[in-house]
Amino acid sequence: MPPYTITYFAVRGRCGAMRIMMADQGMEWKENVVSFGDWQKGDLKNTCVFGQLPKFQDGDLVLFQSNAILRHLGRNHGAYGKDAQESALIDMMNDGVEDLRLKYVKLIYQEYETGKAAYIEDLPNTLSKFEAVMAKNKTGFLVGDKISLVDYSLFEVLLNHLTLDPSCLDNFPALKSFVEKMSARPKIKSFLDSDAYKKLPINGNGKQ
Repeated sequence: MPPYTITYFAVRGRCGAMRIMMADQGMEWKENVVSFGDWQKGDLKNTCVFGQLPKFQDGDLVLFQSNAILRHLGRNHGAYGKDAQESALIDMMNDGVEDLRLKYVKLIYQEYETGKAAYIEDLPNTLSKFEAVMAKNKTGFLVGDKISLVDYSLFEVLLNHLTLDPSCLDNFPALKSFVEKMSARPKIKSFLDSDAYKKLPINGNGKQ
């Protein structure tokens, strides 16, 4: 039996980064796929601490909240920095990624038809912050000299934005190089090329 179990919808959504991380780190997991119809019945929702998926099981430990799951995986698999200082910086940068993710989710689910052009126009203001950190670190990662949970999180968010606007990284060489190097990591490349990944839409409403 695989050590981890994800319970989620048949989308990439909030599980995108953790799946990429687990694939790259050679972890095994299984998926319990929930249909939107079953979710709306409320039985499963009532068992979720915050009434939300994903649900993540590691033996007897049950977690909700995707970033808490990423941090748990990072701690267990050496992807949370080499010391407390790096861990704090990883937390800070991951909060920044979450801010970008929330803006993206708001666009996709609330403002896609009316706000897409303005969102893309403003996107460089946000990407420039990550570009500056990546360029200053000079290791190809956001924090330290080793891949960490925030790199997986940023990578997945950038993949989503490259689908939204394929030219969005053209003026950000450090981020563009980062995406290319992450995409070329053998286990990530294999996962991104797999049917299990390709068959899943990015979002639940078909927008991307």
